[in-house]
Amino acid sequence: MKHGKKYTDSAKAVDTAKLYDSAEALELVCSNAKAKFDETIEAHIRLGVDSRHADQQVRGAVVLPNGTGKNVRVIVFCKEDKYEAAKAAGADYVGGADLVEKITKENWMDFDVVIASPDMMGLVGRLGKVLGPRGLMPNPKAGTVTPDVAKAVTEAKAGKIEYRLDKTNIIHCPIGKASFGAEKLNENFTTLMEAVVKAKPAATKGAYFKSCTVTSTMGPGVAVATAKYGV
Repeated sequence: MKHGKKYTDSAKAVDTAKLYDSAEALELVCSNAKAKFDETIEAHIRLGVDSRHADQQVRGAVVLPNGTGKNVRVIVFCKEDKYEAAKAAGADYVGGADLVEKITKENWMDFDVVIASPDMMGLVGRLGKVLGPRGLMPNPKAGTVTPDVAKAVTEAKAGKIEYRLDKTNIIHCPIGKASFGAEKLNENFTTLMEAVVKAKPAATKGAYFKSCTVTSTMGPGVAVATAKYGV
């Protein structure tokens, strides 16, 4: 794959044989974010688990202290008595069967986070084939299936992110925007890493963290040392 001059110049600044401290790595990533838009900064964490086994799944959610920098559109499925609370918390769309019909018939997907009260999951389950492949299906572990939909909306708007393994045992997560600066990004990164440590399955054998890379949308990846997290 051929890269542009900006990427090539940025790549020269990164020592590919070095494992950087997270603060230094994010300083480097920010300085290499040279696109004309505010680049998203992501963490890619490879774990020493096998996601094919149920007892080695790693999944959860965490509120980043500095948010993600993204305007998150939240849809809530709940009974009518919770409509006002959900809207007051900042939900963009609130409803029930009407929203299910809109999604199925119109292929409407103008939202980023789906929250549901437990008594609505029978209805929301009909959207499994639509929401599942997009990683949008509400889940108790992620805190998106909850009786307190208003609190879930508040957290989603404040920068709550969900982390989960993909098929190659890697977690991909946004941790903010380049405009945040290295200090705020490092606070978000540390919060994410601590959450992943807490989610370590008991069945894990050997090293838990295999590798970790931080990168901007258009820039090269920078390898981060994970030894300080103790797993």
